[in-house]
Amino acid sequence: MAEAAPNTPQLYAMGDRALVAEFGRSLNAGVNARVRAAAEHLLAHRLPGMTDVAPAFAALTVHFDPLQVAAHYRTTDPVEAMRTALQHALTKAPDLPKRKSRSIEIPVCYGGEFGEDLRLVAQHSGLSEEAVIEAHAAPDYHVYTLGFLPGFAYLGGLDRRLVTPRLESPRKRVPAGSVGIGGDQTGVYPFETPGGWNLIGRTPITLFQFDEQAHAVIEPGDRVRFVAIGARDFQLLRDKR
Repeated sequence: MAEAAPNTPQLYAMGDRALVAEFGRSLNAGVNARVRAAAEHLLAHRLPGMTDVAPAFAALTVHFDPLQVAAHYRTTDPVEAMRTALQHALTKAPDLPKRKSRSIEIPVCYGGEFGEDLRLVAQHSGLSEEAVIEAHAAPDYHVYTLGFLPGFAYLGGLDRRLVTPRLESPRKRVPAGSVGIGGDQTGVYPFETPGGWNLIGRTPITLFQFDEQAHAVIEPGDRVRFVAIGARDFQLLRDKR
């Protein structure tokens, strides 16, 4: 049964400059929607002294400047003052975010030089490599949050048969666009970086844009579907990019 988000998020201090609002303790699309809605609300109605809001899977972290908070509320306990203000603000946050989710297709060339761990995932799952590809490309994945790298989306909805432990020794270099499986999640590395997920394929498209304003192509709340392509199509799409 899906976990329901509590009516009142639990607040925890994280040092003297941040508070964590916990809406739940498991991967759940409903809980995640409340987190994103609360983050939107706080960014639209900024609390005095608040410097940043960082939403995650089932919680969000509010960063603040304790000197600004102390001056605004005329208090010697800025953490408690911000806790009270945040608790009140969250009672006014809606349950659903205003931003509409989008459906995004990501072409992926699986296996071979593009996904050297496909065989490992197949062996761990007991499936053929072709069945792994079919199972990985079948779901509509839910984007829970971004993290680790700018534009790295943590995707939920992986077929349980494909759940595979992270590598014992992370690679020093993972090519940009690599599609990996880490535990019960899958995701795409937007940049070349070290990483410990099992690489099963690679996409030729760019997932983090540097134009007038740098931004991620995929955002929390979006739905992602992977589409298997061949090496020739991979090269054609990369050349167009």
